[in-house]
Amino acid sequence: MTSRAISAFAAQEEQRVLSLKPVLAPVHGRYGDHPHQVYDAWPAEDPGAPLVILLHGGYWRYDRMHLTPFAAYLSRQGFDVLLPGFRRSGGAGGYPETFDDVARIVDTLPAGRPYVLSGHCSGGHLALWCAARALLPEDSPWHTRELPTSVLALAPITDLTATRRDDLSDGAAVQLLGGEEPFARRLPLVDPLTLLRGAGTTGVPTVLLHGAVDEEVPLTQFADYAAVHEDLRTVILPGTGHYTLIEPDAPGARAVADTLWELSSAFGARRPGNDTRKAFQP
Repeated sequence: MTSRAISAFAAQEEQRVLSLKPVLAPVHGRYGDHPHQVYDAWPAEDPGAPLVILLHGGYWRYDRMHLTPFAAYLSRQGFDVLLPGFRRSGGAGGYPETFDDVARIVDTLPAGRPYVLSGHCSGGHLALWCAARALLPEDSPWHTRELPTSVLALAPITDLTATRRDDLSDGAAVQLLGGEEPFARRLPLVDPLTLLRGAGTTGVPTVLLHGAVDEEVPLTQFADYAAVHEDLRTVILPGTGHYTLIEPDAPGARAVADTLWELSSAFGARRPGNDTRKAFQP
């Protein structure tokens, strides 16, 4: 997914994780009429299980299937897991459709339940953007004060200007915003780093977790975002790259699960027991 030179370690990690066989979810649903406006769900057996909504990466271009093994892994850790699709760059999405869909997902699918919103890479960008929607102008269609209960951003893209400057994934940020001409005009509405400047916080409990040897997203993105987010918690995993955060049973994925439990415990979630299986209620 990168246009940058990477080490053999990073190339092997990427190949290993992205070549995992997709996992079929037990529940599927729709939140809109477009073919991309769908979701997969892994319902938890325990009625007290916390809800985790996962936003997939892929530089806003690729579909959610590469994240299904990780979603299934989190389900085995006791979470109620929802993995939505959304309209994507290079096709039906980009600005504004991708943001319309993600806003619709978090505004409707939790149905009043507390939840942790988590995303990997560009999905982390979208999760951080969701946390910052109260900072948008009040006349923005995306402005809301109904924010995620908490956010866990996994190796996220935090700075679209730097993403353009570094030409990550062959111009992915420029493609997302519809080209060079509208880039600067649209940036303040969809860039987490820009939205935080001046505000200092989104008011949403937020953890940024990344690997110390991530070669996909430059480490400066994490540092620069942490410098402006006054109450951000940052977790750095030594010896960990970009993709092992979503590799089932890898140490990075176990750290993700542990952090999700920490965040969800703040709103009273408990580890699942042997209760009767419940139906997923989006």
